[in-house]
Amino acid sequence: MEGMADRYIEVSLVKRGITCTAQLLDDRAPITCAAVWDALPLGGDVYHAKYARNEIYALFPPFATSEPPLENPTVTPIPGDLCYFAFAGAELGTKAYGYDREVRPGTTLVDLALFYERNNLLLNGDVGWVPGTVWGRITEGLDTMAEACNDLWRTGAAGETLSFRRA
Repeated sequence: MEGMADRYIEVSLVKRGITCTAQLLDDRAPITCAAVWDALPLGGDVYHAKYARNEIYALFPPFATSEPPLENPTVTPIPGDLCYFAFAGAELGTKAYGYDREVRPGTTLVDLALFYERNNLLLNGDVGWVPGTVWGRITEGLDTMAEACNDLWRTGAAGETLSFRRA
C-alpha cells in the first residue's frame, strides 16, 4: 500500500480502563487491515487464551465482505502482535472452550487477539496448528496492557470488554 499514511487503533480493556495503541501493518496484511479498519469500532467479551498462553481475544461475527486470506502468517506470535483468525463453529463448539453457547456448527467466528508476552505457540490439541494473520503491532502501552492481561488471567474476565477503535 505504497503512499498510504500509517494507521493506528486503540485497543482497550474497558472495565479496567487500560488502553494501548497499535499500528496497522498495511504493508504486510493489506486485506485484513482493510477489513478490520472498515469494521471499527468493535468490542466484545474478552477471553484469556487457554492453549496459546499469553493471549487475550474477543469473538465477532464475520464483518468482511469476503473472508481475508491468510496474510503475514505466524504460529509463534510475539509480544505486541495483533492477530486475526477465522474459525468455523465446529472448531470451537465444545464446552472445553467455555463459549459453546455462542459457537455452533455452521457458523463462522472472527477472533481478534492481542499477544502480551513471549513464548506463545498456536497449537491446539483439537485441530493442530492454528496460523493467524499478524495485522497490527502495539506501539505504545504494552507494559500496562500486559499487567492488565495478567490480572485478567488471575482474577477473571467476567464483565470485561476488549474493544478496538480508530485512534
